[in-house]
Amino acid sequence: MNRRRKIYEGKAKTLYEGPEPGTLVQHFKDDATAGNGAKHEIIEGKGVLNNRISEYIFTKLNELGIPTHFVRRMNMREQLIREVEIIPLEVVVRNIAAGSICPRLGLESGTRLPRSIIEFYYKDDALNDPIVSEEHITAFGWANPQELDDIMTLAVRINDFLSGLFMGAGIQLVDFKIECGRLYQDDTMRIVLADEISPDNCRLWDAKTQQKLDKDVFRQGIGDLVDSYREVAQRLGILVESENALTTGPRLVK
Repeated sequence: MNRRRKIYEGKAKTLYEGPEPGTLVQHFKDDATAGNGAKHEIIEGKGVLNNRISEYIFTKLNELGIPTHFVRRMNMREQLIREVEIIPLEVVVRNIAAGSICPRLGLESGTRLPRSIIEFYYKDDALNDPIVSEEHITAFGWANPQELDDIMTLAVRINDFLSGLFMGAGIQLVDFKIECGRLYQDDTMRIVLADEISPDNCRLWDAKTQQKLDKDVFRQGIGDLVDSYREVAQRLGILVESENALTTGPRLVK
């Protein structure tokens, strides 16, 4: 790791120079943060689980023809990804009211929305990632109208897939956040899914009990984060139930 050039370090992941031009290595850390870093802990095993869950989901999306930056998992904590130009937007898809939309619109948490809603937030921790409109996005040049259409199409397709995937595991997809980037290949550019999809950026509730199985467990201090993430991985068929991610790391199901 020390011999590789660090490209970027965020709150939960670090990017290193990849083995080939146009690639990066994405390393999943054990850091857990909330409130733009106001709450921060190191939780052993979290990065391993997020790496494996995200790999599983991105592989499925690639198979469906949904373009992503993901190439392959390299080891327990790292993925090989294509280098993309990140669009400075967090794209949030909401199916059920939870989190910030509740006080903003006077909704009770758990209320099913009339339809899935896509929201955009400008990626800037210093500004607390403010919600923005399509007009803001195109006016400030963060994305052009065609790119915005592509992003929204991706978001809808991903929501359809994830909703079915998680419901099949007895989990309700409340909402999720994605990031997109511009992938340049030869003389072409296309919008692809980047970052990760894991319980770090999805709200996941048990379909029967409404038990939270996502980062809200850490945000609200209501349980063991690794146990919750491991439960998600087990339900998706990724992990063997008897494995202990805190000591040996989760054993992969081939």
